[in-house]
Amino acid sequence: MKTLITATALVTLLATSAFASGNGGGNPGAGFLDEWDNDGDGQVTVENVASRRSDVFASFDADDNGILDAEEYAFFDEARASSHDDEGEQGGHGGERKASVGMTLPFNDVNGDGSVTLSEFISQSAAWLALVDRNGDGVVTVEDFGPNR
Repeated sequence: MKTLITATALVTLLATSAFASGNGGGNPGAGFLDEWDNDGDGQVTVENVASRRSDVFASFDADDNGILDAEEYAFFDEARASSHDDEGEQGGHGGERKASVGMTLPFNDVNGDGSVTLSEFISQSAAWLALVDRNGDGVVTVEDFGPNR
């Protein structure tokens, strides 16, 4: 069972790291929209982010207790680091770096107890979206990506 959870978590994480790399036909931000725009309207809203973050959280909550403890968060960090290493020179755009910060324990541990509940993780959806929303209009579209962003 742990192997299935691990495989699912890695697939989910790799999907969430599809920012401006080769995904989405080479258009900056298209890969991000492919993964986070779950209603297909061409923009990522706080509601889209909350839904997707819930999926990401569930993928790393190995014991399904609604809490990412230190061990689960360490695995989450390791998987994120590994997915970014695999991207090589394709990744590294500002939005991707900021979004990665928004997945860290310090960003999501709202009450500072060293673990992250599903509620905490979801409550950070708007703050996470703001990290990627370069023009500050409350939604993320392909216009929020590009070489000069």
